[in-house]
Amino acid sequence: MLADNLTQVRGRIAEALQHRGGPMETGTEVTLVAVTKNHPPEIIPAIQALGVSNIGENRVQEARAKQELLGHAGTWHLIGHLQGNKAKKAVALFDLIESVDSRELLAELDKEAGKLGKKQDILLQVNVAREPQKTGFSPEDYEAVLPLLDQYGNLSVRGVMVIAPATDDEALIRRVFHGGYERFCELKARRPRIDWLSMGMSGDFPLAVEEGANLVRVGTALFGPRDYSLRNY
Repeated sequence: MLADNLTQVRGRIAEALQHRGGPMETGTEVTLVAVTKNHPPEIIPAIQALGVSNIGENRVQEARAKQELLGHAGTWHLIGHLQGNKAKKAVALFDLIESVDSRELLAELDKEAGKLGKKQDILLQVNVAREPQKTGFSPEDYEAVLPLLDQYGNLSVRGVMVIAPATDDEALIRRVFHGGYERFCELKARRPRIDWLSMGMSGDFPLAVEEGANLVRVGTALFGPRDYSLRNY
C-alpha cells in the first residue's frame, strides 16, 4: 500500500511539473518530504527503503522520541511552529528547520547553533495569505528582515516556506503559492545558496508544484490518516 501511495504521489508531482508555464527559478526537480507526524516510528525506515530520505516532523519531542529509537538516518525537516525555548533541541535534531518565523527565533537558533559549532540550514516561513491564526513573517516583516540575515553567522538561509489556506478556492491557493514563488525569487536574487521553495501538502501539493515549489511536504497521501493517540511521543 505504501509503495502504491508513493507511486501515485510521484506521478502527481511529475504531472504537475508538465503543467508549469515555463522554466522557473526553482528548477525542474521536486524533493518529497515524507511527513511522519502522528504516525508510528516504523514507517520511517519503510518509506526510506522506497527511496524517500527526507523526513518531516511538526514537533521537537516527537522527532526526538523517534530518533532515539531509529537514529538519524536521512535528512530531518522541522515543519511545525517552533518556540524559542525549544531552539536548542531543534538545532540538535533537525537538518533543515523550515518554520523560522520571527527575528527572535532567528536569534535563538543562531545562538544555539553557535554553541554546537553547527551551521544550521533554515527556511524563512512567510504568511503570504496573512492568516491571523498562522505563524510566519508577514510580507512586510519578511522584506524588513532580508537585509539583516548576515548578522546570524551560524545560520544558512536556504529558501522560503509557505502554507496555503485550507480552502477549496483553487484561485486563492494559486495566488498564495505564486506569492511564495515571488518571494523565493527575490531572496535568490539577493543571497547565495538559495535552493528551496517549500510549498504544498497532501491536499494541494500539485498546485504548489505548478506554481514553483521544489520541496513538498506530504503525509496523509502517503501514510493515510494520522493516529492522534500517538501524541504522547
